[in-house]
Amino acid sequence: MDQNLPFQQNLVAATLGVVLVRAPSNRLIHVLPLVPDILVTLSGIQPGEVRRVGV
Repeated sequence: MDQNLPFQQNLVAATLGVVLVRAPSNRLIHVLPLVPDILVTLSGIQPGEVRRVGV
């Protein structure tokens, strides 16, 4: 839920990918509808890549 993460960390050099979940809050009611998109994004993300899911 931290949208500033790509600006705070050098993610290009990271050995993992990062999925930024954009929702009105981190409450389950707001995040649960995004789960299918999160799963699809996780299946194709590469190390050092940042992908955004949600609003």
